[in-house]
Amino acid sequence: MGLHLHSVGHFHPELEITNRFLEDLDIGTDDAWIQGRVGIRSRRTVLPLDYIRKTRNREPRAALEVAVYSNAQLARRAAEMALARAGIERDAVGMVIAGSSATDTAAPAEACNVASALGLRVPAFDVNSACTSWFAQLHLLSCMQPDPARPFVLLVLPEGLTRTVNYDDRSAAVLWGDGAGAAVVSTVEPGRAQILFTSLASDPAGCDKVRVPRLGHFEQNGRAVQAFAIRRSLQVLDGLRRARGACDRPLHFIGHQANLRMLEAVCREAGIGPEFHHTNVTEYGNTGAASVASVLSMHWEKWTGEQDVALAGVGAGLTWGGCLVRFKGPA
Repeated sequence: MGLHLHSVGHFHPELEITNRFLEDLDIGTDDAWIQGRVGIRSRRTVLPLDYIRKTRNREPRAALEVAVYSNAQLARRAAEMALARAGIERDAVGMVIAGSSATDTAAPAEACNVASALGLRVPAFDVNSACTSWFAQLHLLSCMQPDPARPFVLLVLPEGLTRTVNYDDRSAAVLWGDGAGAAVVSTVEPGRAQILFTSLASDPAGCDKVRVPRLGHFEQNGRAVQAFAIRRSLQVLDGLRRARGACDRPLHFIGHQANLRMLEAVCREAGIGPEFHHTNVTEYGNTGAASVASVLSMHWEKWTGEQDVALAGVGAGLTWGGCLVRFKGPA
């Protein structure tokens, strides 16, 4: 079944965690150390900076109470951008699907919180696959029957991951940023771009390698996850290239924004030049499930009808996936 991409949107909160801010926390890191290892200069957060300074977020339960934005509020802002770009009214949306690494509520589904924030009364449910949630959503939709009465589906990807960070842990503190991505897709209505191919896979034997316990701190086996991320990103990219076949259209690449050094390693191995590689991790950090969609959104006005974009992601589970987007015209 064909899947059409009508628009994407993004939102990042205003509060900024710079490398200098992390230096001042005195957790054994500085700008040179951070940029040398992960290539990140700053990231955004839903947490008041004074709260991080005073508490280091040692109690994640309190972070839910002090956060400037909930996940639903992050998603609403990204969704409003996507809907405006698509040029459709909200009542044309027939379904809302949310995906996240750290939901605000176990029940109701995060998608219900987002639909309520948008004033939508439609089926709403979650497809949570951590950082690969968007690929899981797209893969699921490609297998579903369309609703001709309300042909558009709103996908939202809110991430308030800094609420899960222990700011005494420099390995986690340097990585994570908050934000949201959103997309308007349809299985029946042609749009500006078409999703030609989706993929999704997992290896649950690695389910203990990356974890966000409920009301607990993020934890991961960094070395194992880095090697996994590079290997599987290359595998996804190779699969997307083979699915694309012989083609003289330029192929651009957006990978999961885990860290810049990992992405650079993928591009070196895959032979992707800097002019075809797009990122936002340097300024926004790793925004989890929102990362790939937010990069695509931040370049939305630049894509023309001559470009294909390969999107690849990896995440907890361990999971990996991707999709191939073909643009048919300018914004």
